Amino acid sequence: MSVKEPSLKILINYWTLWNEKNSDGSEWTLEQSIKAVSDAGFDAYTCPADTPGLKETLHQYDLRFGGSFAAANQDEIKAQVLESMRIDNGPINIMLADHDTKIEEAIELTTSLMKIGKDLNLKVHLEMHRDTCTETPEKTYAIAEGVKMATGKYPLMNLDFSHHALVKHLMPSDYCERLFANIPLFQQSNLWHLRPFNGHHCQIPITDGAGNFSEEYEEFRPFIIQAFKHWLDGPRPDNEFWIVPELGPKSSYGLSCFPNIWQDAIVLSKDIKTIWEELI
Repeated sequence: MSVKEPSLKILINYWTLWNEKNSDGSEWTLEQSIKAVSDAGFDAYTCPADTPGLKETLHQYDLRFGGSFAAANQDEIKAQVLESMRIDNGPINIMLADHDTKIEEAIELTTSLMKIGKDLNLKVHLEMHRDTCTETPEKTYAIAEGVKMATGKYPLMNLDFSHHALVKHLMPSDYCERLFANIPLFQQSNLWHLRPFNGHHCQIPITDGAGNFSEEYEEFRPFIIQAFKHWLDGPRPDNEFWIVPELGPKSSYGLSCFPNIWQDAIVLSKDIKTIWEELI
């Protein structure tokens, strides 16, 4: 374990700001969004890497970038990794293939994905996500074990547990025991999409709309603590952990009755920092 204090990087996904509007009803511009992210104390921002003016605006506000995209084959993976690399060399997240992709094909694609990352000296992660080859717990871990058998090591994986919690319909008391099915797999990655969830909702509100944590988030919070403990007890790759407070907008993961998604993401980010600092 490294004796140097590890670094926490909090990266915001651009869709968390989709519901933010100007007084005339128009959507925020790229610069408005990135300035808001910088002003709120985030370290990094993610959106499509081919967004016009992205690199210059990130540089203007001193923000890092981590790529995130969907890909179905090796050519798409490499092209989009290179596009992300043009912006910055932060960890990359890939939603790979489809829900009905065969395990054998997914293992081949993931092995190729890892090789591309190694060749370019980038941390390229396979995301555990709905409507992809990692849609279910069984497929996710079969792919991980298949890649390990083929290469001698696990692939880097971004374990967004919110999707699998729904499959299992877990109670809060079971989150840590049931979801950390492979702790070494979690420990060796340095990217985590942290979307607070419960066993019936892929995303829950962080606050009650009046400045207090929601009851659901209070029940979820121990899972964050345990996740950080696991990661800190592991090899700490690059001694840097990138966290995405992955709150989707209303009409998507967020429900219409939720408090403001962007403001909830700010609250979540601050609490992530609080938990991290208490454990360091």
